Amino acid sequence: MEPPADPAAPLSCSLILPVLEIASHVDLYENPWTIPNLLSMARIGLAPVLGYLIVEEDFNIALGVFALAGITDLLDGFIARNWANQKSALGSALDPLADKILISVLYISLTYANLIPVPLTSMIILRDIALIAAVFYVRYKTLPPPRTLSRYFNLCYATAQLKPTFISKVNTVMQLILVAASLAAPVFNYVDSMYLQTLWCITAFTTTASAYSYYHYGRKTVQVLNNK
Repeated sequence: MEPPADPAAPLSCSLILPVLEIASHVDLYENPWTIPNLLSMARIGLAPVLGYLIVEEDFNIALGVFALAGITDLLDGFIARNWANQKSALGSALDPLADKILISVLYISLTYANLIPVPLTSMIILRDIALIAAVFYVRYKTLPPPRTLSRYFNLCYATAQLKPTFISKVNTVMQLILVAASLAAPVFNYVDSMYLQTLWCITAFTTTASAYSYYHYGRKTVQVLNNK
């Protein structure tokens, strides 16, 4: 004689399975409102302010605001490296994105002010557009089904972590050095200096090398998180 079926079994299974499914995704969710992420957002907010100051040729104040933006960049990296609960997959994309937005606005504004040549700015903007497009593509490819707009733009749902190449880090430093030197040029009267022109050439080289490094290493610069 078979033992009577447990009427609670189907119910318990129906409850347990969704819980297991949720548990498999729980590690993809994270708090986006960390201090480094807020600092990166502040840096994005400073970009149009800097652009306006440069176009208006208020280079003294622009230098001060640029220094403030640089401090936020140093702080968010320092905090993320030293406090584990402040490190996030979103931050790995938001920090370089903030840099790219800031750098793009600065280069366009400085080119408008005739302090940086048009070909160099065009090269930098095209590279950044390609990288931002790649980030959106990676986000789409690593997002588990169903791929809805609400899930795609949900900052709490982390699917991939970006790892910039070494030459890309060097390139960011060179681009920022050129920006600082260009901002200071009209303040300290060395607009036509050969040192500035040398920086143009070095920055053009690192920008090209950085773009090639992402093309060459490709998948190695992206770490896909658990999305089963």
